[in-house]
Amino acid sequence: MFMSSKEVNKSRIWKKLERHYKSFRKTEMRDMFKKDPQRAEKFSISLDNLTFDYSKNRINERTMKYLLTLAKERKVAEKIQQMFSGEKINKTENRSVLHIALRNRANTPIYVDGQNVMPKINDVLAKMRKFTEAVRLGEFKGHTGKKLTNIVNIGIGGSDLGPKMAVEALKKYWAKDTNCYFISNIDGTACAEVLNKVDPETTLFIVSSKTFTTIETLTNAKTCRKWLVDALGEHAVAKHFVAVSTNVKEVEKFGINPENMFEFWDFVGGRYSMWSAIGLSIAIAIGMDNFEKMLEGAFAMDNHFKTAPLAENIPVIMALLGVWYNNFFGFKSIAVIPYDQYLQYLPAYLQQLDMESNGKHVSLDNQYIKYSTAPVLFGGAGTDVQHSFFQMIHQGTSIVPCDFIVPAISHNEIGEHHEILLANVLAQGEALMRGKTVKEAVEELKKSGKSKEEIEELKKYKSFPGNRPSNTIVLKKVDPYSLGMLVAMYEHKVFVEGVIWDINSFDQMGVELGKQMALSILPELGGNATGLSHDSSTSRLIELIRKLRK
Repeated sequence: MFMSSKEVNKSRIWKKLERHYKSFRKTEMRDMFKKDPQRAEKFSISLDNLTFDYSKNRINERTMKYLLTLAKERKVAEKIQQMFSGEKINKTENRSVLHIALRNRANTPIYVDGQNVMPKINDVLAKMRKFTEAVRLGEFKGHTGKKLTNIVNIGIGGSDLGPKMAVEALKKYWAKDTNCYFISNIDGTACAEVLNKVDPETTLFIVSSKTFTTIETLTNAKTCRKWLVDALGEHAVAKHFVAVSTNVKEVEKFGINPENMFEFWDFVGGRYSMWSAIGLSIAIAIGMDNFEKMLEGAFAMDNHFKTAPLAENIPVIMALLGVWYNNFFGFKSIAVIPYDQYLQYLPAYLQQLDMESNGKHVSLDNQYIKYSTAPVLFGGAGTDVQHSFFQMIHQGTSIVPCDFIVPAISHNEIGEHHEILLANVLAQGEALMRGKTVKEAVEELKKSGKSKEEIEELKKYKSFPGNRPSNTIVLKKVDPYSLGMLVAMYEHKVFVEGVIWDINSFDQMGVELGKQMALSILPELGGNATGLSHDSSTSRLIELIRKLRK
């Protein structure tokens, strides 16, 4: 029988995990490594050229046995099959969840409401290929006959973060004459800064909005449209704008040729949409062959997720570790640290994927949840972040589990740069696990020639608690295939956590209230409406801003 949210943290296995935590929580990882020389092999899983080493976690065989029992009781395997078979697991919106269909390279039928969705998906992929090749070869030209070499993606949320992350991650695969830019923020500076860098004659704008009504995206698109029309005239719009949308009427009204509108579907959530036509900017930048290699990498991870036993399933293990730390240790944040400059936007992308998916307080059976769900996710590129938040990671009072991601081979093998980078990422994981005892700090200070007084003063400052968990994910190289695997891995991890927490990971109603209230405040800032009901702080701030703007 499937447990409801009321039963999740009341179940026998949950209580067993709580007891296990109390008896196990002070166990030191460094001791477990000493006792078991096979620990790293035991707690590692490889798929193609991706290896997931989770041995530096506060777990033993019993921990994993209990966590896997929890996954079985929460029917994780059954929920995975439901997603892949097109069942409407997005309960609050009554939708299927089929980003996996977008990269279904086997082309096996996947049904929604009795219809196989694969023919539509394949049609859009074929349309993307035809268009991207025309742009890259200079066959689809701008209004004045020049090749379109500046690609500007206008979107927000999933229509921006995924493509921006992937385009940057795969920069080594860009066409040599192509530049990519992204406009998302409603702040006019975001728009102005991009428009200052590009030439109207050589710029292609991709407007990504499912409904073609998203206020941030449409405001930015209209500003770009005016800039283009001022430079080249009204007739230039159809040659310099394309759309990723479902609203043909609004797209035509904007001046975009409907033939240059690329469709996607309501069974694909925004933050899961970079595999669809939302990835048009990726496909233009790196070419459709490489875009499809990215789909193939994701498909490989999908197959692993769908078929691997839970105990050997990378996303499942990642999710169970997340639950272990969040709900039993009480660690309320996680850090993702890619040691690769090209992956610098991955943490921002994963912030949306993780926190928008699982930042929920109501369960699938419509009950308020009384246990912790999504932790705070943050991160940045190593080694930069070693000089920002790593002080807290190593010696702070809050423990933050870390994911370290690193390619064995760099795209830029310059001197010793990559060896130094590799040494750093491996050292961070070991340092977090081992720490440094006060006794070890004393010995180190003695060897450095410090006096007894200096040693007494410094020994605690120089010690590190250690026993801080991390995963290490090693790729051979950051290429389209490995990027596809990596992103799909995190998508599935988030889904499994949502299953265990009994929440819908595929809606995002929490973003709506502030947007609704902004629409009521907007006319007041312009002085066109008064007397609307606000708290005294908001009313006073509206008045203050109006005065300052005058």
